[in-house]
Amino acid sequence: MKFKLIYPKWRKLDGQTEFHLPPHGPVVFAATIPDDVNVTFVDENVEAIDFDDSPDFVGISIMLTSQVKRGGEIADRYRQRGIKVIFGGIATMLHTEETMLHADAVFLGEAEGRMEEVFRDFRDNRLKKCYDYTLDFPAIESVGPARRSILNRELYYYKGVQMVDLVHASRGCRFNCYPCCVSFLGGRTFRPRPYDKVIEELAGIDNNRLFMVDNSLAQDKKWEMDLFREMIPLKKKWCCHPIEDDDEVLDLAAQAGAWYVYQAVFDTSDYIRERIKRYHDYGIGVEGTILLGLDHHTEDYIKKMIDFLLEVNLDLAEFTILTPFPHTRAFDDLRGEGRILSYDWNDYTCDRVVFQPKNMAPERLRELYDYAWETFYRDEPQSYKMFKLIKKVMMKEKEEGTFKQRRRDLISQAFGK
Repeated sequence: MKFKLIYPKWRKLDGQTEFHLPPHGPVVFAATIPDDVNVTFVDENVEAIDFDDSPDFVGISIMLTSQVKRGGEIADRYRQRGIKVIFGGIATMLHTEETMLHADAVFLGEAEGRMEEVFRDFRDNRLKKCYDYTLDFPAIESVGPARRSILNRELYYYKGVQMVDLVHASRGCRFNCYPCCVSFLGGRTFRPRPYDKVIEELAGIDNNRLFMVDNSLAQDKKWEMDLFREMIPLKKKWCCHPIEDDDEVLDLAAQAGAWYVYQAVFDTSDYIRERIKRYHDYGIGVEGTILLGLDHHTEDYIKKMIDFLLEVNLDLAEFTILTPFPHTRAFDDLRGEGRILSYDWNDYTCDRVVFQPKNMAPERLRELYDYAWETFYRDEPQSYKMFKLIKKVMMKEKEEGTFKQRRRDLISQAFGK
């Protein structure tokens, strides 16, 4: 059976440097597909879809709300030719009813141990309209290495530098942040993978630079410390979401190769200032993630926030506008107050204002978003700040000898030696 897995195109943030990471959801899903299925993968962000081919079955993996409409367009083209289509992924769970209008089947939930049933039903011509496992998580021990062999590696470079590979050490999140839908998608229980499974996957990734995409590593201090100890011998370099604000944890993270973190900057407090300093004290870079448009944000507040970011020497900053994704507290509140202005999912890119802010006009919030990007990167463009972070990690690799070995490995692969 020929199964074609597609990851629809989505638009990057206005102001953001244009690069693309190899997607995580599709490779995790591909690992659950039965071995007798021939899988091909197309990431529309880096290559065109060939609509003239003849797969037996098409899967569309959508992670983002802004991929929903494009996913529907792709599905319609295949279904017009009589080819069945199944949707899966985070955004399928957030927009189930809409994706069902364009699908022969939708898969909701985590796929481990479930895809044999789906492909058996396909072969028997009794595909169900909906496979709903949202409340039935598979045993975390069953999560194996992602199937990265489906990726075309040559497509994931930026100015000659290979992009990081994505990997996860846990699922679920005990936090329930205001704009986040993770508690709906993965549950409020923190579910760490066994250490040996994580280390096996990390060691098997042919890339020295990784992105640990866990919602937060700071959920269980003992687990976090034990994981970092296990990672030290691998000599990988990685970025992640927040790490526990603890000297012992930060020291182990640095030893394990922590390169930089995505740290939410939610105010201008001394706590945030000290948080960033402590990361830097351990040689860990910081990319601040700043959400604009919360109800306490005034124009003056946002401008003072930008000044603060420049003072605390962030390595990078990513600005987004509050976006009320379905199944978040933000969506429930703003919809209940009649403040959502658009349900066009193509606008849900985190750089467009789709709701009525409390303290300003929507147009003014968008102007302040542009002001934030322009002001923060006025003296050093984002591409240059990225280069400095990459240079920093390359120097560490040279000190450890891993850079030279990596270069030898790439040359050997290129010449088949």
